[in-house]
Amino acid sequence: MTKRRMFLRMVTASLLRRRSRMLIALLSIGIGATILAGMVTIYYDVPRQMRAQMRSYGANMLLMPEAGETLNPDKLAAALEKLPGDALVGASPYRYVRLDMTSRQQSFTTAGTDFTQIRKTSPYFSVEGRYPEAPREILVGREIAETIGVKEGSDMELTWQPTARQSEGEASDDWKPGATLSGSAKGFGDAMVYVKAKLDDGARIAEIQIDASTQTPEYGGRVSEEPLFLKQFVGKSLPLQMNVEIDALSGATITSTAVVDALNGARAADAAAQPRTTRYRVTGILVTGGEEEGYVFMSTDDLQALTGEDRLDVAELSISADEEQLNAYAQALTGDGVTARLVKRVTKSETAVLGKLQALVFLVTVVVLILTMICVSTTMMAVVSERRREIGLRKALGASDNSIRGEFLGEGMFLGLLGGVLGAVLGFVFAQVVSVNVFNSSISFQPLLLPATVLVSMAIAAASCLMPIKRAVAIDPALVLKGE
Repeated sequence: MTKRRMFLRMVTASLLRRRSRMLIALLSIGIGATILAGMVTIYYDVPRQMRAQMRSYGANMLLMPEAGETLNPDKLAAALEKLPGDALVGASPYRYVRLDMTSRQQSFTTAGTDFTQIRKTSPYFSVEGRYPEAPREILVGREIAETIGVKEGSDMELTWQPTARQSEGEASDDWKPGATLSGSAKGFGDAMVYVKAKLDDGARIAEIQIDASTQTPEYGGRVSEEPLFLKQFVGKSLPLQMNVEIDALSGATITSTAVVDALNGARAADAAAQPRTTRYRVTGILVTGGEEEGYVFMSTDDLQALTGEDRLDVAELSISADEEQLNAYAQALTGDGVTARLVKRVTKSETAVLGKLQALVFLVTVVVLILTMICVSTTMMAVVSERRREIGLRKALGASDNSIRGEFLGEGMFLGLLGGVLGAVLGFVFAQVVSVNVFNSSISFQPLLLPATVLVSMAIAAASCLMPIKRAVAIDPALVLKGE
């Protein structure tokens, strides 16, 4: 019989003779290995799981046009190609315009977006009804719905008024002789008032047209047809001062002020652009508890058809990545007329939550491993006490200290091997149960988990045997054999 086979027989025989104690040690190592394997799996998988959960809090990156540039669907698509396909959760384009509902003397901020993408970037949106699916279907915020009394299935007739062209510099740069100007400002009830003015050769107002159809007809609506009020503007140079050069129409002070504000902010107009009115069907009421309840949402195709423009104001991106990766993605996306910015509130919160959760998992794992070491060490100390006479007899017959150390260390590492294999399997099951119940998604088995868990378990078992081995080696054969 070889020394190796003899050594294995001695170890297994020793374990079998003390089955109850060794079973306790094996269970301790197995439980420790289970927690280790499960927690390590969760530790490395939790960022992915948490990022998926954190996406329900909204977008974590914004794409906007650089100064002097415009953003359109083609530029957005080109920018998104720079992102890894598995990192991008969703990208919602937005364009914001003011639309009028003349029948209710109301103006609303209307957002053109992609409803398929908005469900990915803003899953917290709650819709009473359904999302728009067909052309000329819209989503109305609860605040607007309560104000004008619309509900699912109602019709809304919305009007788009062409605004002044986008240009750099001050509005006064456009006040040139012979120019045609266009401007708008909020009037009574935040409804919009629109003005058009033509300047003469001296850059003075020669003609003025006012659209106050969103104002109350008996008061503000009169500013567009009251001759004495309109006559005040002719021959005046911009900017105008309310109550100095222009007197308010009696009973319509707010609307009169809006006309002056619109003129003072007027820019060169697109003479070919004409107002457009379209009827839409309300498919749902949006409830978010935020400012979105004050918006009307329609598809980007519907908004483009209404305004004749395909430009975008911003795109909200939901990306599954940590803060460092997000910063790298932001740098890669910036350029070609597009700039990327992180939503710090979402990014910082996500990073903080992940950091604290991983720290908690690490702390729990360390505590469990320490308790495992204590339990195994205590069990082995008890075994040493039971075998004092046996150890003393062996040393008296010439057994070396190394042979004593080897036997106890072999027993511990054998327990660590069995406990590690058992714990690796149970740990994956434990992690799977936690993931499914907490994050509602499964995890994949990591091939390196089994050998890593076994090696750590054997190391923990070996470390737990150090004190018992030291005590076993210190036994004096003479004293033990005397019965002391």
